[in-house]
Amino acid sequence: MDTTSTPGEGLTTNEKDGARPAAAGSQFDKLAGVYDGESMAQWPFRRELEVPSVLHRLGDVSGLDVIDFGCGPGFYARQLKARGGGRVVGYDESEGMLRHARDREETERRGIEFTSELSSSLQGQFDVVLSVYVLPYANTRDALRAMCVSMAGLLRPGGRLLTLQLHPRYESEPDYYHSCGFSLTSEAHHVDGSAVRLGLLKDEAMVTGWYWSAATLNATLRAAGFEALHWYDLWPPGLACLEDAPEALRPYLRRPHAVMIDCQKE
Repeated sequence: MDTTSTPGEGLTTNEKDGARPAAAGSQFDKLAGVYDGESMAQWPFRRELEVPSVLHRLGDVSGLDVIDFGCGPGFYARQLKARGGGRVVGYDESEGMLRHARDREETERRGIEFTSELSSSLQGQFDVVLSVYVLPYANTRDALRAMCVSMAGLLRPGGRLLTLQLHPRYESEPDYYHSCGFSLTSEAHHVDGSAVRLGLLKDEAMVTGWYWSAATLNATLRAAGFEALHWYDLWPPGLACLEDAPEALRPYLRRPHAVMIDCQKE
């Protein structure tokens, strides 16, 4: 079951004027072990819901040039290459994360490039940009706009962006997602520009993201040159209805914390 309607949201804001864009990479430099792609991918929530949903929505990437924007330790980049991607590049600002990804590549020799810089040689070179949990780390509208413009600049005309974003209607009860291995807390839920803390329960780690409404995300993506925006809830491929889902996943499916946005460069 796909949900393609855009979540309706107000335009209240909690932004601080003049705030500098967050150096999101610095949050993750010491968390490469925690974010090890293969171990986190085995969390039931990710293994049974997030990863299948993203890869199903992405579809056939055979021969396509794809960049994993905010690749972390490289889990999705490796998935893209394994599924026949042509040129596959992983980009991340966190040197700690990239060190982990490069170490894996040095051992496995899959042919994936990893970089911490979006050089001019990458501009307009890709058919697809995949961006998993990246836009939530923009702490100002300017930072959000810059991220979207950067992604658009990497694509060829007609290229595609698939991004996984904090759901505008995530459940504000802090313990709601504990069964999935994490918590979400905020002093101002569902307010543009408000900080949202993601707690990784197993590893007792915490990272901070920022909330952006559906209206703000749609407007920013369109201003960056994207069109044909479609929103999709995470949903296991082949699952006909909520009652057929594993019982442990049903609360999440009722109120997901993340949503996919699929759009095309003009």
